[in-house]
Order: sequence, then structure tokens, then C-alpha cells
Amino acid sequence: MAKVKTQYECSNCGYISPKWNGSCPSCGEWNTFIEKTISKKSGSGHKAKVEGLESSAPKKLQDVETSEKSRFKSNISELDRVLGGGFLPGSYVLIGGEPGVGKSTLTLQIAKANPDLTILYCAGEESAGQIKQRAARLGVESDKLLIYNETQVDSIIAEAQKMQPDLLIVDSIQTVYRTELSSMPGSIQQVKECAALFQQLAKKKNITTLVIGHVTKEGDIAGPRVLEHMVDTVLQFEGDKQYTYRLLRSLKNRFGAAQEVGVFEMKSDGLIEVSNPSELFISDKTAGISGNAVVCTMEGTRPLLIEVQALVTPSSYGSPQRTANGFDRNRLALLLAVLEKRVGKSFSNHDVYLNIAGGFKLNDPAGDLGVCCALVSSLTDEPITSQMAFIGEVGLGGEVRTVPHLEQREKEAKKLGYKELVMPGSKNKNGIRYLHEAIKKALG
Repeated sequence: MAKVKTQYECSNCGYISPKWNGSCPSCGEWNTFIEKTISKKSGSGHKAKVEGLESSAPKKLQDVETSEKSRFKSNISELDRVLGGGFLPGSYVLIGGEPGVGKSTLTLQIAKANPDLTILYCAGEESAGQIKQRAARLGVESDKLLIYNETQVDSIIAEAQKMQPDLLIVDSIQTVYRTELSSMPGSIQQVKECAALFQQLAKKKNITTLVIGHVTKEGDIAGPRVLEHMVDTVLQFEGDKQYTYRLLRSLKNRFGAAQEVGVFEMKSDGLIEVSNPSELFISDKTAGISGNAVVCTMEGTRPLLIEVQALVTPSSYGSPQRTANGFDRNRLALLLAVLEKRVGKSFSNHDVYLNIAGGFKLNDPAGDLGVCCALVSSLTDEPITSQMAFIGEVGLGGEVRTVPHLEQREKEAKKLGYKELVMPGSKNKNGIRYLHEAIKKALG
């Protein structure tokens, strides 16, 4: 008989321990260990392999055929931008995001934009009737969109091999399971195994596969991160539920630029592409108010103009508040220290509140200069000169450092009517070198 033993598995990261632990040694989470009963088999063990996905013989490099020229577009320009020009045949794409952000909506709109594309939609979270209702709301009328309500991975792969669709969509990877495994669907073991099988299907049968993944409470794609290493492209759907716009960001892309961003707006009839996102983030900017500054950030290869809002008020408590929305709090503390040391502006007795308008997250160091000017503007209650934008990273010595893609940022700002740019650069005769020069220029 097979020997039976007990082990404990972390439900967050998949770490295996012979005994129960309150805190996981791998990921640090508490109370995540689940008891598992396993059978020790005498054979070679279970392998992630399905009939029909046989291994191929080795090939010479010069004999290998590439399919870069045979990309097919989704006909959704923002999605094609993030993918690097469209889907590559045989590619394996993962889309992650919070519930309700629009992952399933986007995949259905691919069928709407490509009525001639054969799509096998494997739904594990919705019935065929529910999908039809959503498709009717989105205006999807493709006769080549096939709905398959199945969560058993072997059945899905067998159907895909029989149909040979142009695109296989799995919604979602956490609902798919394999009967050979004793664990529940969505467990670490099931997700790894099923993801490995879909990887074999995509590579050996040249079937473009798109899987939807859930995210954890921290915002990471559940899996754990080993799931992201299996796929060719990882797309993250981001968006504040208080706003209608959505950002589709490529965290990893073997066939295009990483950190590329596509911008959508969620409406009643689905996701609408935003061709000029800079106007979206600065459309409500009000002139003549202190603490407001416009900065130019890069998202992938796309320059975006966004508004920074600062509010500095005298503190009523012994310990002043430091609150940042859409900006790193540690970076804010660093910039405040530079302003106090190098510019002579004291914030020690003031509460500081910083907000990136529109719910956007500013991670680009090129936004430092605009943040500093907005903080000083609010402190002195002097509005920044209208039609002025800021580009530049601030160093600890109070110097303004150059940033990549300076020409692209400058071109985008001028296209939107910002006639005066405060930016570094020896090639620019109006370029500034130190932070105090920028503040003097901004506040007149």
C-alpha cells in the first residue's frame, strides 16, 4: 500500500512545511498553512502531460521557423500597443486584475473587433446565458465565438486540439482543475499544473492562449509568481473603482516593450479606448489655485501629462501628518527634507497632503520637480504660473537631474498647449540646474 503522510502548505505562496507554522517562513503571512494528506507513491510520480502534446525532436537553429511577421491584431489599438503590435501565434498571455475591473469585458470585445477570428471561450465563472447577456450589451455578434462551460483542464485541451481556434480564452485559471490532483481548484498545486498544461498547448500546437488570473489582496496575481514566469506576457488591469478609466499595463512581455500602458474608459457599452490620455488627467485643472502643478511622466513609451495637487496647512498636533495618494510616502519625506535643507522652506510644523489627480499613481522620478514646486506653492499660497509644466528628477543636493525621453516629454507638453517648460538639460538654454531656480521660476 502507498504510505500516507501529512504536510502543511501555505495557501499564499505554496511553501511546504512538515509541521504547522503560525507565520510562513517564505512570504511572512500569518495563519496561511493548510494541512494536506498525501500518498507516497512508488512510481515516478505524476507529470503535467496530456495525450496529444508529445515532445518534438531537437532542431537546428537555422531550421527553426519564426512567426513574428504573422502577428494578428486584436483591432483594439490600446491592447495591441501593450502586446507589442498584436497577438503572436502560439503566445501565452496572462491578464490579471481586481474583480470588476474589466478583464472579461476586454476579452469579449476582442471577439467584437474580430468577427472573423475563431475564439474558444472557456468559462468557469459564468454560465453561457450570462455571457450571452453581457455580449449583447457589448454588441458582440461574432458567429465564430464559441462558449465552452468546462473547468476540467483535460477536456479544455482536448476541445482546443480538435477545434484549433485562433485564440483560446480561459476565464479564469483559478477555476480550472485536473482530476489527477486531490487539491481543490484554485490551490497553488492546481494553478501550477493547469498553467503548465496550457503552456504546452500554446507552444506545441501553436494555439494563442489567453488566461485570466485573480489577484491577491496585495494586488499581485495569485498563483504565486511562478505563474508569471510560465507565460510570455503578463498584463495587469489597474483602475480605481471611484473612476471610470482603466490602465492596462504590461509587466512582462517577451515580444514587446515592458511597462507599456493602454488607457480605457469604462462605460455602459464596454471599454472605450482613450486616444489622448493626457487630456483625461488634466481636463479639470483649475488655474489660479496654489499647490497645483502639471508634470510629464512616461508610461512605457508613452508620455502622459498629469496633475499634482499639494495642500500644506499648519499642524494642530505635535506630530505633523504626511499623507500621499498615488505617490510614495517615503519619496515624499525625502523631497520634503531636500526642500528644508537646500531651499530653506520649513515643513516641520505643517501637515502635508499630496494627491495625484484622477487616481493615477506617479512612480516616475521625473515628477519630483513638479511635486516640489506644488509643495512650496501651497506653503506660500502662491499659484504656479499658468501654462507651465515640470520635468525633472530632484537629487539630494537640491540639483535637478536629467531624465530619459526628454524630447518626447517636451513634445507632448507643447502639443497640449504648455508653452513654458521647467526642465533640466545642458542642450536647453532655458534648462535649470538647481531646485531653488525652478521654484523661483514657477512662482514668478
